[in-house]
Amino acid sequence: MSTTIAVTPSSRAFISDNMAGASPQIARAVTEAAVGQVLPYGNDPFTDSARRRLSEIFERDVDVFPVSTGSAANGLSLAALTPPWGSVLAHPDSHINHDECGAPEFFTGGAKLVGVPGPDSKIDPEALQAAVRRRAGDVHSVQPSAVSISQATESGSVYTLEEIRGLSAIAKDAGLRIHMDGARFTNALDHLGASPAEMTWKAGIDVLSFGATKNGAMTADAIVSFDPSLATELAFRAKRAGQLASKMRFHAAQIDAYLTDGLWLHNARQANAMATRLGDGLKAIPGTGLLATPQANILFCRLPQQVTEGLLAEGYAFYHDRWEPGIVRFVTAFSHSADDIDQLVDAVRRHTH
Repeated sequence: MSTTIAVTPSSRAFISDNMAGASPQIARAVTEAAVGQVLPYGNDPFTDSARRRLSEIFERDVDVFPVSTGSAANGLSLAALTPPWGSVLAHPDSHINHDECGAPEFFTGGAKLVGVPGPDSKIDPEALQAAVRRRAGDVHSVQPSAVSISQATESGSVYTLEEIRGLSAIAKDAGLRIHMDGARFTNALDHLGASPAEMTWKAGIDVLSFGATKNGAMTADAIVSFDPSLATELAFRAKRAGQLASKMRFHAAQIDAYLTDGLWLHNARQANAMATRLGDGLKAIPGTGLLATPQANILFCRLPQQVTEGLLAEGYAFYHDRWEPGIVRFVTAFSHSADDIDQLVDAVRRHTH
């Protein structure tokens, strides 16, 4: 069932960071890519440039497959790592489990998603240690084949480098591969102050769903593979799934511009800083309660019903009561300003009295 929401002023839009438009640099890059003739299907200078930039930031040669959605990136990545009789171990709160309409099962040809619990939407190492060996070798059961972690998670928490390395070691010891859902990859990177290489292949990640749409791009994400042996399969799977765009230059131009002059990092820093500012403002208001200090650009808090109703009446857009009564989620974006956040905080304060 779809939900239609009226157009919301950007200053009052906090449902998700994909409500934001595109960075002007990226919009210009798409316009510039529309001029002239180039070869189709990724055989163009824009795709070559995006691939070079991604290899530079990850400090090694990588295989890159631009796609139109994060769900496609996740599904195709997991399909390359998991046989139809396999299972993907992921946190129950993960996007692949809750918000992709069975896409991982579809792309893998039937592999099963198996929830592995843990606090703050992060997989618990002890729970994973048990899950990777559960019924291994039993022909009557799906076989643990891959682990998928979300960085940042759906609740806004961020795995530390030590946590990623620990989970990867458990998986690799049992013969499983590791996928990272990086829809908000750069937001997590900014929080940790780590390098892309440290947060991925150096920590054991085999394939990354590299998110850009939520952080300033228009219609482009990418699969980044650190394992050359997966390149051929990913290429054929991308084509078969309708993700080898004829005019790939428009996807690639977005990614190329996104990675130029640090735009991707600037946008994530802005979004994260606005979530921190919002959290600091809400903590100073009696009657509100943060569920956790935001580590990326997602903030969960508890608001009185009259505050929620008052904000909605003023035109603010955000998720509420999806998890439990009184729980509200605000997601900040690269396009939010300090004034936008201060106005939201002032509105919460007004409605608490």
